[in-house]
Amino acid sequence: MLSVLLPNQIEMIDRTNKASDLALVFAITSVFSTLTTPIAGALSDRTRTRWGRRTPWIVAGSIGGALCLTAVAQMTELWAITVFWVGATITLNGMQAALTTVVADRFAPHERGKVSGFVGGGMTAGGTVGIVLAGHLAWSITLAYLVFAIAIAVVCIGFVLVNPEAQVAATRPERFALGAFLKSFWVDPRQNPDFAWAFCGRFTIYMGYQGIVTYLLYILQDYIRLSIDQSNKMIASLSTVTFFALVISGFGSGLLSDAINRRKPLVFASGLLMTVAMTVPLLTASIDAMYAYAVLIGVGYGAFMSVDMALMTQVLPKTDGESTGKDLGILTTAVNIPQILSPVWAAWLLSTFHNDYRALFISAIAFVFAGTFLVLPIKSVR
Repeated sequence: MLSVLLPNQIEMIDRTNKASDLALVFAITSVFSTLTTPIAGALSDRTRTRWGRRTPWIVAGSIGGALCLTAVAQMTELWAITVFWVGATITLNGMQAALTTVVADRFAPHERGKVSGFVGGGMTAGGTVGIVLAGHLAWSITLAYLVFAIAIAVVCIGFVLVNPEAQVAATRPERFALGAFLKSFWVDPRQNPDFAWAFCGRFTIYMGYQGIVTYLLYILQDYIRLSIDQSNKMIASLSTVTFFALVISGFGSGLLSDAINRRKPLVFASGLLMTVAMTVPLLTASIDAMYAYAVLIGVGYGAFMSVDMALMTQVLPKTDGESTGKDLGILTTAVNIPQILSPVWAAWLLSTFHNDYRALFISAIAFVFAGTFLVLPIKSVR
């Protein structure tokens, strides 16, 4: 939806200012996603119901998100699209905050590489298949949004039915106090340096990655020089290639990470491979270069997502499970904040360099390469 449907929808409204309009929508909605994720995670830590802590958030968030996405498809004004995207952002990120805790809640540290491989592989594969499907459904925005809205609600409800939360004895949380609640979101980097390094590394890598992914449709149009219809078909073809690469990489790297009991070397190597992937289209603006990018980014990003997720669960400040949702929510903002900044940064680059998309690739390469080295100072994880 973010890579294909929303850009197409915005382009139909205002083709001339499509890049800046897309950046504006991303910036506004990403502010809400950044705030929602840690807050919803912290509130799910405090939730006590007969169905568990996370289940109500997953069910309510998926249904609310599906309704908002259905409404987005009917909007023909930029402000209206933005309003309902904010609603979708709040509900779906509330759901995601609870869903992200599953790995840490239900699996021991020595199993998390394998499990994160499946979760990360599922996330990246789902995103890739979604781009393929969206590319083929772009002729009908209403149908496309409806398909994704129904899928989100059905799959999330199905998840909690097939995988119910185990009944565990949970102490009643302390009485809610707004000041203490807000203060809990500050994690002192001096006391938790590994948490801080993990946050910074993830943030920097995603600043580069999001800058390319967000504008991929426009890159195909304005940099590779394809028509709108050709670009939608090409983005589907590229994503199909990426799909197979990242599935193999995601599952394989997760299993390998557990087998060798190492996280950092695989995260480091995957970051370098993502850097190489972004270098290829910079050197030559061609369809072949984009296919090479699709393969390399699939392998690199698939490995990164899988192993980095396991690493994140092992740098949390507390191990008692009572603040897992909140802490993982904070780490998730390292993904959400780039969604705010990278489109704005990319729009500024395109404006400054007269719509030269090579500036996007140079910027992305610099961010990803720098972020790759920020995993090395982490000491508590090998």
